[in-house]
Amino acid sequence: MHWIRVGEVDLLECAECDGTWIETAAFERLCTQREQQAVIVQASPASRPSGASPPAAPDRVRYRPCPKCGKMMNRQNFGRLSGTIVDTCSGHGTFLDRGELHRVVRFILDGGFERMRRAELLRLQEEQRRLRELELHLSRRRD
Repeated sequence: MHWIRVGEVDLLECAECDGTWIETAAFERLCTQREQQAVIVQASPASRPSGASPPAAPDRVRYRPCPKCGKMMNRQNFGRLSGTIVDTCSGHGTFLDRGELHRVVRFILDGGFERMRRAELLRLQEEQRRLRELELHLSRRRD
């Protein structure tokens, strides 16, 4: 793996699998700063050296150890709705397979966080409604 700088974000790229490691603070900046997102989108994943073929798609789910602490990372759907499964170590960073960084940024730019917040708000409202119904049901049973 080798360090590269994209805009103001430092990333570790793996020449073998074309994956990307981004430390927690840098990933948080990337998720909140439009300028950094624009730089990532402009650095097209199709911009690989001529003649270089993309790595083969994995045929099974692969759990990765964190490059910093060596513990197995958690796989999670970025933003709960993006459909992009990333590997995260809560204390150190996120590993993204080839193309996932662009998909994550595209999700953010296309309003993904706002959709996530709306879905979470609807879920919480539904949970509150069910709790009120349960309380009403229980109070009627007591009477």
